[in-house]
Amino acid sequence: MKRSSPVGMDRRKWIQGIAVAGAAGAMPAAEKNTASPRSSHPVVETSSGRIRGCTSRGVWVFRGLPYGAPTEGPNRFMPPRKPQPWAGVRSCLTYGRVCPTGVALVEDGGNRTQGDEDNFLLYRTGPGQAGEDCLRLNVFTPGGSGGKRPVMVYMHGGGFSGGSGNGLLSYDGENLARHHDVVVVTHNHRLNVFGYLNLAGLGGERYAASANVGMLDNVAVLEWVRDNISNFGGDPNNVLIYGQSGGGGKVSMLMAMPAAKGLFHRAAVQSGATLRAGMPERTTQLAAAVLAELRISPSQIEKIHAVPTLALMTAQAAAVRKMSGPGRRGDWGPTMDGSIIPSHPFDPTAPALSANVPLLIGTCLNEFVNGVDNPEVDTLTEGELNERVSKEYGAQARDIVAAYRREYPRETPFGLWAAISAAPRARQNAITQAERKAAQNAAPVYHYLYAWRTPMLDNRPGTFHSSEIAFVFDNADLCPRYSGGGPEGRALSSRMGEAWAAFARTGKPGHRALPEWPAYTAATRATMVFDNQCRIKNDPEGEGLRLMKKA
Repeated sequence: MKRSSPVGMDRRKWIQGIAVAGAAGAMPAAEKNTASPRSSHPVVETSSGRIRGCTSRGVWVFRGLPYGAPTEGPNRFMPPRKPQPWAGVRSCLTYGRVCPTGVALVEDGGNRTQGDEDNFLLYRTGPGQAGEDCLRLNVFTPGGSGGKRPVMVYMHGGGFSGGSGNGLLSYDGENLARHHDVVVVTHNHRLNVFGYLNLAGLGGERYAASANVGMLDNVAVLEWVRDNISNFGGDPNNVLIYGQSGGGGKVSMLMAMPAAKGLFHRAAVQSGATLRAGMPERTTQLAAAVLAELRISPSQIEKIHAVPTLALMTAQAAAVRKMSGPGRRGDWGPTMDGSIIPSHPFDPTAPALSANVPLLIGTCLNEFVNGVDNPEVDTLTEGELNERVSKEYGAQARDIVAAYRREYPRETPFGLWAAISAAPRARQNAITQAERKAAQNAAPVYHYLYAWRTPMLDNRPGTFHSSEIAFVFDNADLCPRYSGGGPEGRALSSRMGEAWAAFARTGKPGHRALPEWPAYTAATRATMVFDNQCRIKNDPEGEGLRLMKKA
């Protein structure tokens, strides 16, 4: 397994030595770039000016670095612009603002509480202060210029409406950089009404890009990486984009965007396979509903730039509620506008634009139906399981339950219901995306199923949505309330962190601590099952999934 410590030296002692040396003194401000981890306050040159970060156990960390100009006022709903250059050295020690993601988040400064057990397992407190000036990124690197390390650019979850690159404990990129010799970039960008308000059909040419400026922010991050990451020891010609849930949707969209072509070289989609973009008719209706809430007519569209942030958030929340009736959708997301997103990303086929980009894709075993904050874990009966599956699948229900019982013979009724619930949406979309990518016969696609269960909370949570993130970032020790702090969690965290780093480095996720991992094909459907004993399984849940498609 690749490690960044010198050969033959104990990694813990090596890291401690660097930490002691780093405390000895800061780099002189006159130097353009610090190329040794001995500095406790490294300074790096970027295209907008010099920035100062900090050293944490041998890893350089820069937080809150602007990659775009402020997006308030006249810049609302406009494509991102380069940040204004600054003089001197800018301090980049703390996370930047996050895009406002709800009325409550704007009012309380971004410290909204999740469910009690969910918060316990995954969160510190909250993502940070909310505000429209949110085009900020964070860099974690083992050292400065001259390196040719793979670059791992992470797209955060939260759909296209919420979340940030700051909030989860597991998003911290230090351990990936430290243990696997990579450069990690996380970032914030425009979401919900700020990133996806389709005013093109209401306000004219000025707003031609408004439906997709949130995705253009992600492109701006990749352009920043292209132009600057070599000064942080990264290789701009070896960039992985990866993301979970909504972040997987962003990766899927980027694979079909002409503006992103050539800016990344591998892609990974975690529990977020996305086949289609929104249609202009629907997203224009949602934009019109927002304007109606604000009492702004299309002929007075320019007034929307002066609306206070909280008022705009209140209006978008009301519009979404009204658009979410039977047969209607009021959620936010990119629009297939024929230009920025010229076609659906994976429907009816995988995008030709990224045919030569290797893809890693998979899901968690249980996803959204799980034991987190759920009292049904120990009470759901076999009869209730059959009743629920019958409501979903009618006459096929008995055979589906039997197929999943053969797949997971030791599961409780609730465990079977959790796996069955994940199948038609998360699992089937991931398989469809993998099949369409494999059908291109160009770059390979690799498929996984994350099945590890936390020992915390009496083993009740199961393999829930977002649970794999901590291990993908090799953060078992940073997240002991999820990993349990035991040897099993640490071992799997190391294997998964190395798998994603290996994929970033070579386009293949296999390494010595895993079984041989073949590419996914329609013939074998080879899938890596991540658990205490990692294994390859061909066509997992295949029988049950095919029965569901018949129902």
